[in-house]
Amino acid sequence: MKEPSRQRQWERRSQLPLLVLAVVFAVAYAVPIVAPDADAGVHRACTYAEWTVWGAFAVDYLVRLGLTGDRKHFVRTHWLDLAAVVLPLVQPLRLLRLVATLMLVGRRARMAPQVQLTTYVAGAVVGLLMFGSLAVLSVEREAPDGNIKNLGDAVWWSFTTMTTVGYGDHSPTTGLGRLLAVGLMLSGIALLGVVTANIAAWFIARFDRDDQAERLQLAALLELRAEVRALRGEVARLGGTAADVAAAAPPSAPASAPASAPASAPAQREATSPTP
Repeated sequence: MKEPSRQRQWERRSQLPLLVLAVVFAVAYAVPIVAPDADAGVHRACTYAEWTVWGAFAVDYLVRLGLTGDRKHFVRTHWLDLAAVVLPLVQPLRLLRLVATLMLVGRRARMAPQVQLTTYVAGAVVGLLMFGSLAVLSVEREAPDGNIKNLGDAVWWSFTTMTTVGYGDHSPTTGLGRLLAVGLMLSGIALLGVVTANIAAWFIARFDRDDQAERLQLAALLELRAEVRALRGEVARLGGTAADVAAAAPPSAPASAPASAPASAPAQREATSPTP
């Protein structure tokens, strides 16, 4: 359990530095294309920066491989990372180093929390637009029949390609440029699908919370209704019991006759007077 924990700690700590290196790679990749007439030293510095970034990603892969417990399982489950590291060694082209860096940055992006998914998708869209524009410009600028000659045309082409609109006013004419177009179209469809699914999931979760609140309120009302019915039944039972007791009680005894009125005073005197 210690080795996977150390691997996760390394991945968390190295995520931000590798993203910063990816930005450095983006600048080093863009400068020679945007400014092809720059000094030769600038071009060499950009090339060294690109290889340095690739070396950093390669070291990161080797460190994670060393920290994992099951290396065979790590290689099988992280084959994309391995391909991204080995790919520039097979044919050290700047475009292949671009693809390798994008793949490794994408692996890092999937480590982010779910709440940050939209942010990473937006970053991926911007990155693909930028790198796609630069890549197609570097390929199509010197093509004899190419119609993408400046950065503005390349950015416009990337927008229309990623959104699968395809106005047709700008299109690649070389094989590598068309391959880039296919990659951008597929990436655009996938990213738009992720955004749509994320928004739909948010609405569904919101509706589920509202439905759950309504269900809880309905359950509380039903419980209250049952309690009211029980109270009514209890009150009716108690009322019926009091009526039964009153009906079963014996009738009360009649009141005694009032005492006879005392004799009148003359009669009393006659009764008490002595006989002559």
